[in-house]
Amino acid sequence: MDNEHDPWAQFSDHEEVILTQDRETGLRAVVAIHSTKLGPALGGTRMSLYADHPNPRGAAYSDALRLSRAMSLKNALAGLAHGGGKAVILGDPHQKSRQELLNYGTLIESLGGKYVTAGDVGMQVADMDVLGETSQFVTGRSPEKGGVGDSGILTALGIWQGMQACVEYLSGSNDLSRVTVGVIGAGKVGGRLISHLIEAGGARVIAMDPVASVRANLSATYPDLVFVDSFAEMLNCGLTIISPNAMGGFITPELVPQLASVGISLVCGGANNQLATPEVGNLLAAAGILYAPDFMVNCGGVIQVAEELVGANVERAREQVMQVYPTTLTVLESAAKAGITPVAAAEAAAWARINS
Repeated sequence: MDNEHDPWAQFSDHEEVILTQDRETGLRAVVAIHSTKLGPALGGTRMSLYADHPNPRGAAYSDALRLSRAMSLKNALAGLAHGGGKAVILGDPHQKSRQELLNYGTLIESLGGKYVTAGDVGMQVADMDVLGETSQFVTGRSPEKGGVGDSGILTALGIWQGMQACVEYLSGSNDLSRVTVGVIGAGKVGGRLISHLIEAGGARVIAMDPVASVRANLSATYPDLVFVDSFAEMLNCGLTIISPNAMGGFITPELVPQLASVGISLVCGGANNQLATPEVGNLLAAAGILYAPDFMVNCGGVIQVAEELVGANVERAREQVMQVYPTTLTVLESAAKAGITPVAAAEAAAWARINS
């Protein structure tokens, strides 16, 4: 059976995958441990109903496996002593039950430290505090519980550093006052990125987010910030950079020609798995659009939660996140020298550390 028709083929390098279902609390979850070569697998738990997918369970499973592999690359490239893991709870993030979270924490504890979890899409700091009641292998907790708090703070900082490095690579200067950035998703990561772009970079920002309160709060803080209702509308705003910061798979093969036609020069955001398929990276390169690999620039959050395991020194974590800037420049220069895409260069650097 070839890889196209074998659903296991692309995930054959995972060390362990755990599926669980608890009828009493309704807990349905998948934990994917991709690698522990560099240390315990570290990666967040997300909660989603996958309501837009015809097969929600399959989507949750596939997400966990793809994201756990990406975490191995992210952690290695960030210089962390961790392998990659990821978990998905199939459920409504707005209707969590305490018992469901406690049971999930028990599951994490039963793995004996092979997997250390943190917050992700649909999970909040308060949820991680609850998980911490039944498992010691939980990060991203509140400072009151000995944690480092919301990992979105340093995630946004890393994306900001990576974006500046990309702009320097493209133009010779990291001055963002001459660019227009389209930020897709203005939540805890995208919203903070907007703050960096406007306050420190002087960039013109066009944003989109479905949550009215998010739009209202940011608009009140930044009167020059423009919100649009659709990506089609955003593309008519003279963008030079787009920054996906919501769910993955946003950059499709069909979208690449549209991006090129309106003058997009860079894709750099915080969403995991931004490319709908691996070949999209090649299509972007062929269209003259630089793509900053997501696992290279959005590592700030995992650096922050990893710090929780060794002392919870947020300033030390911040200093490490600032290294995204030189790492990005090194990867981009390596890609150009080798005649390969930034994704290929970033993956090569990560695998070299994992296999060293």
